[in-house]
Amino acid sequence: MPISPSAETEAERIARGLRRKDLTLIRELVERYQYRLVRYLIFLTARRESAEDWAQETWIRVLDRANQYDGRSRFETWLFSIARNLAIDDLRRRQGVSLEAVGEGPPDLSSPFLAAARNQDAVRLAAALSSLEPIYREALLLRFQEDLSLHEISRLVGAPVQTVASRIRRGIERLRLYWEGNANV
Repeated sequence: MPISPSAETEAERIARGLRRKDLTLIRELVERYQYRLVRYLIFLTARRESAEDWAQETWIRVLDRANQYDGRSRFETWLFSIARNLAIDDLRRRQGVSLEAVGEGPPDLSSPFLAAARNQDAVRLAAALSSLEPIYREALLLRFQEDLSLHEISRLVGAPVQTVASRIRRGIERLRLYWEGNANV
């Protein structure tokens, strides 16, 4: 999917700034994406205490690999890919845990999403998301919360576009069942 000229210009600006190690740009990127990055890691892994550490390590890797970002895709796709790989690698090293096994415990009620939730439906939605298998939760969060395209999600998770689309459809169906009171999702 081609990116719009304005997004392409922004992506190229970021790529040039990263190659130059432009501290002003780096501060801007951290301010713009830090909350989303931590939120993504919390929902991906259900491990709030580790999410902030992984986010810091992600920024270090962004700086170390600045020359690898070419500006042909959105920056957040590249950023989330680094974060995802870091978290999964760290979990495997520490505990032998795969993404499919992550997040099977109770939801982290202190997450930014739930802290921002002010009404019953938002809390119920967060519980429904937490009940999903991680591959469905991740696909839904990347598509609807982070607003990534199917192609961007496909590149990020290393799965074909049709697989991503299927995960989104199945995730939505499981959310619908949960919402209707069928807790066996």
